[in-house]
Amino acid sequence: MEEKRLVRAEVEGHVAVVTLDNPPANAWNLAMAQEFEGVFDRLEKDPEVRVVVITGGEAKCFSAGMDVSDAKNQPITSPKVRALWTRVDKSEKLVICAINGHALGGGLELALCCHFRVMADNPKAALGLTELNLGIIPGWGGTQRLARVVGRAMALDMIIFSKRLSAQEALEAGLVDRVVERESFMSEVMSMARTLAERPPVAVRCVLKAMAAGVYQGLEAGLRTEAEGTLVVRETEDRREGFAAFKQKRKPKFMGR
Repeated sequence: MEEKRLVRAEVEGHVAVVTLDNPPANAWNLAMAQEFEGVFDRLEKDPEVRVVVITGGEAKCFSAGMDVSDAKNQPITSPKVRALWTRVDKSEKLVICAINGHALGGGLELALCCHFRVMADNPKAALGLTELNLGIIPGWGGTQRLARVVGRAMALDMIIFSKRLSAQEALEAGLVDRVVERESFMSEVMSMARTLAERPPVAVRCVLKAMAAGVYQGLEAGLRTEAEGTLVVRETEDRREGFAAFKQKRKPKFMGR
């Protein structure tokens, strides 16, 4: 009998869908972190994959964070997960977080690393970093990345008071980019992913690399990386295709070369 996977990946064209499958809450233990690492390694190395969608599938949670039943492995799991979330944050492939349900603790910390966050309009679902209710703090990047997304004041309010936001509140706060009806949720996410996959891959990589450099190394490093990117894209077939399509008044077809 084949062993059940906690993290599944399917590739369709230039889009990969990564599904967290550790019911009921998609909580992160060491085994799940190891599987996610293997999946992300493979997708990052696949030149055909341009966009990665991360979702919680049919579960009621996108992810509820740390698996407290696996506490004995937390000294190994937590550093691994922190490094994985940073890899997602710095990825040169576009990553969409398809938030199908609750995103709490480490689950929201993963969502904060993704380039786009789309949430299903589920009135029962909530987003929050509620660790202080347990006497601990967000430890997988939440203190830094939440403030980067919603601002310091709101991040403090959410973390210190362990506040949970609904989908609509998260949209108003800028914590998610779009809220989509549950019935059409994944179809709209996939439509967005396919549209993103049509963007020029080399230029996308250069943009993401420059933005990550600015966040992790500072403004001057970000500007240097941006300048390097302008030299890289200047020599690509995609640039020539983009200019040709503009002149011919047609939609460009970017090949990533």
